[in-house]
Amino acid sequence: MTLEEARTSQNCLFEAIAGSRAYGTDTPESDTDIKGVFVQPMSSFFGLHRVEQLSNETSDIVFYEIGRFVELLLKCNPGALELLCSPLACVQQQHQAMTLLKPEMFLAKECFDTFASYALGQIKKARGLNKKIVNPMSEKRPEVVDFCHVLQGQGGAPLTQWLQERGWRQEQCGLVAIAHARDVYGLYYDTSGALGYSGILSHAESTEVSFSRVPKGEQPVVWMSFNKDGFKKYGKDWREYWSWVEERNEARYATTIAHGKNYDSKNLMHTFRLLDQAEEIAVHGALTVRTRQRDFLMQIRRGEFEYDDLLSMAEARLESIKKAFEICRLPEKPNRTAAENALVSIRQLWYGGAIS
Repeated sequence: MTLEEARTSQNCLFEAIAGSRAYGTDTPESDTDIKGVFVQPMSSFFGLHRVEQLSNETSDIVFYEIGRFVELLLKCNPGALELLCSPLACVQQQHQAMTLLKPEMFLAKECFDTFASYALGQIKKARGLNKKIVNPMSEKRPEVVDFCHVLQGQGGAPLTQWLQERGWRQEQCGLVAIAHARDVYGLYYDTSGALGYSGILSHAESTEVSFSRVPKGEQPVVWMSFNKDGFKKYGKDWREYWSWVEERNEARYATTIAHGKNYDSKNLMHTFRLLDQAEEIAVHGALTVRTRQRDFLMQIRRGEFEYDDLLSMAEARLESIKKAFEICRLPEKPNRTAAENALVSIRQLWYGGAIS
């Protein structure tokens, strides 16, 4: 089954404009996201070709099979609940059977975990993005030798500097591990190149130092330490940073640089939007997709607040919302029985006609 087929009247239960245009946080440059729900034809549903979700290459258009959609609703998935509660102005197709799924079946205390806790995840993500933005990393891949130091007196010196001062080459070095001294080695040097030492590294992209067979009687010229933990952490951070650079949305990054506050303002705008929704669910037992706080959210998007102030505000609201969920009258979990009955009824209504 294709996405195009899912959107036809023979298969489509529901289709609506989603994302920023549904939230009311769009700008003239915003993309138009489309989400929907379809019913898989009986022949494939009962056969070997079940489909749970369909999307285009950019994921601007995403359609869920009705069974998968109900599963997401029962997990209090924010995206699924937002689609179910789409503003009327955003709805492009709706079959009457879709009205059997009602928001009150799914709004429950578990929404704290999915809405508010997801917002907390966005806060953590914002911290990580801020770290990347304000701490750009060199394009040079980290090497083991950059984390090696020779021990001198009460301190140490970078190995590369120490070798350069002597006109020595790492390829002519030999290392021997020192017993009971983690990541500390005796460094030997072969000025003639005849002893066959393995060098500090076996090759340029090594992630470990190399060991050498040292003839009896040779004496180490210095002790060397390798900060293995530091190398691993830096390597992980370096890979994550350049993966972020490669995958980041350049338009969003340009906005981040333009407002000069060094945080992903769109990310934090959605954090506060999710907190608003979480609070509404706890206090009013309802979910409104179209924001009532557009001006405030757009101020965040334009970078009109300080990064630390926004995080403090978000964390304070998160604590307040947690207390609201603790005392609210919502059920602990969505009504699984009602949801399953609605799903069965939808399929019966759909398959009761001439379904291929």
